[in-house]
Amino acid sequence: MGVIDMNIFEKVKEILGSQVNRKKFDPDNIKEDTPLDSLGLDSLDVAEIVINLEQEFSLPEVSQDEMMNLKTVQDVEELIKKYQK
Repeated sequence: MGVIDMNIFEKVKEILGSQVNRKKFDPDNIKEDTPLDSLGLDSLDVAEIVINLEQEFSLPEVSQDEMMNLKTVQDVEELIKKYQK
């Protein structure tokens, strides 16, 4: 898994999986390098995921710019780690 915290990855995968299930995509196929747009998520889905992540990880509000820069699952993990320091 590299430098990514497995607990963060598993929780992100769970949150993405709950959103992706509605889009008919197998969440077991989600990997760190999975592009978010390949999951069939639109900008509203990503916004909902970010809100769930903010709540789950007690993050401050994520800016629109930061949200727009989330391209892969690893980007999501890095954002969480940034705010957990």
